[in-house]
Amino acid sequence: QLVESGGGWVQPGGSLRLSCAASGFTLGLQYYAIAWFRQVPGKDRERVSCLTISDSAAYYTDSVKGRFSISSDVAKNTIYLQMNDLKTEDTGMYYCAAERTYCSGWYAPGPEDFGSWGQGTQVTVSS
Repeated sequence: QLVESGGGWVQPGGSLRLSCAASGFTLGLQYYAIAWFRQVPGKDRERVSCLTISDSAAYYTDSVKGRFSISSDVAKNTIYLQMNDLKTEDTGMYYCAAERTYCSGWYAPGPEDFGSWGQGTQVTVSS
């Protein structure tokens, strides 16, 4: 099970840290890659960031590079997404997902490749 938290409302330029806590399995053992996706109504789920646990290889979609940072705390079995300098276009429902796959600096699997999903946490960026 994956449980996201940390979403909320923030003004443009603000920051949020999302958490994705895993239970029932160990990140890096049963699942090798954890990703964050976001979705707004009427649009496809968009890949935001992805982390390979074993080597900390990280992928970021172009629109968040330099602003978002993905990290893991293996002891807590938790993945984080630090989001800085938030923009209105970052608004959406954010989901974490886990799978026996990998990502790198230039590659991340799409949503169809992930089998385990959290319920999502809403991020709203507005003034």
